[in-house]
Amino acid sequence: MQTLNFQNIAIITAIFWLVGLVIFYGSKKSSIKNIGNILLILGTLIIAGYIALIWINLGRAPLRTLGETRLWYTFFVPATGIFLYYRWKIGWIYAYSIFLAFVFLLVNYFNPENFDKTLMPALQSYWFVPHVVVYIFAYSILGSAMLVSIMSLYSIYVRKTENTNIIQADNLVYLGFAFLSFGLIFGALWAKEAWGHYWTWDPKETWALITWLFYLTYIHIRYYNKQNITLPLWLLSISFFILLICWFGINYLPSAENSVHTYSQ
Repeated sequence: MQTLNFQNIAIITAIFWLVGLVIFYGSKKSSIKNIGNILLILGTLIIAGYIALIWINLGRAPLRTLGETRLWYTFFVPATGIFLYYRWKIGWIYAYSIFLAFVFLLVNYFNPENFDKTLMPALQSYWFVPHVVVYIFAYSILGSAMLVSIMSLYSIYVRKTENTNIIQADNLVYLGFAFLSFGLIFGALWAKEAWGHYWTWDPKETWALITWLFYLTYIHIRYYNKQNITLPLWLLSISFFILLICWFGINYLPSAENSVHTYSQ
C-alpha cells in the first residue's frame, strides 16, 4: 500500500535543502549562514520523521527492500554531512552530501515504494534491524569518505596542491569500517538464527566481505605508509564503487537469483 505520499515529502525536503544551500553558501554573515544550517537540518529531520511514521504505520522497520534502504540513506548522508560540518568545519561537505542524498531522493521519487506490512519469517529476527541499520549508517559514513577522497584528488590533480583532507577521510573510514564490521557480525548471527549457518558464501555475503577487505586494505596502507596520499585516495574511491556493487549491483547478477538476500529487491 502507498503510505504518506512520498512525492510530497520529497518536494518539501528538496525545497528545504536547496534553499538552505543557497543561503548557506550565498552569505558570509554567520547569522545568515545559520538560517541555511537550520533549513538543511529541518529538511533532514523531515526524512527522519517520514521514516518514523512509516515504521509506526507498518508495524515494522522499513528496511525490507532496496527502496526502503535508500530512504534511510537519504537521511543518514545529510545527517553525516551536518556532523562533519560541526565537527571539522568542512564547509563544502554540505553541498556534496546534500547532492548525494538528493540523488537517492530522486530515485525514490520516480520509483515510489509500495510499502507492504508483510515480513517473511527470516526477517522477523531481532538481528534484522541492527544488521541493516548499522550497514546503512556505515554506507553513509563511507560515502562521505568517498566525497572527501574525490575532493582531495581534485586538489592534487587540478589545483596542483598537496593540501588534502585525507586525515578527515581516515577518521571517516575508521568509523565507517567499525560499523561495517558490526554489520558483518550481526549478519552472521542473523544467518545462524534464520538459516542455521553463520556463513554460506552467498553472493551478497561474498561481496560484503570483499567490500570489508577493500577498506581494510586502505587502513593498512595509511597505517604503514602515511606519506603515500594518492594511492589510498584512489583506493577509497574504488572501495565505494565496490560497496555500491554489494548494495545494489549484486541483485542484478545471475548468481543472485538463488541468493537468500533476494528479499531486498
